[in-house]
Amino acid sequence: MKYQNARALLPEKLVRDIQNYVQGSYLYIPIQQEHKKQWGDNSGSKKLLQERNEQIAQAYRNGTCVKELAQRYFLTEHSIRRIIREEHNVQT
Repeated sequence: MKYQNARALLPEKLVRDIQNYVQGSYLYIPIQQEHKKQWGDNSGSKKLLQERNEQIAQAYRNGTCVKELAQRYFLTEHSIRRIIREEHNVQT
């Protein structure tokens, strides 16, 4: 998270009002719930993991064994089975 100077963003009167409560400290202002994004939306991580999981499930359907997929993707066999199961549930 990047800190920003309140004087650069807020009207002077509002800065003075806030200073009555907080002097020279960091103040976290949470995002409004309706503007909140899900994990990975900004970075694209969520999409990359979804694509990887689809590739894993497809390779499994094409005959690649769980052990080989675990080695290829540096995951545990348990994780591979979970991904395959979740991808199967998405498709049905």
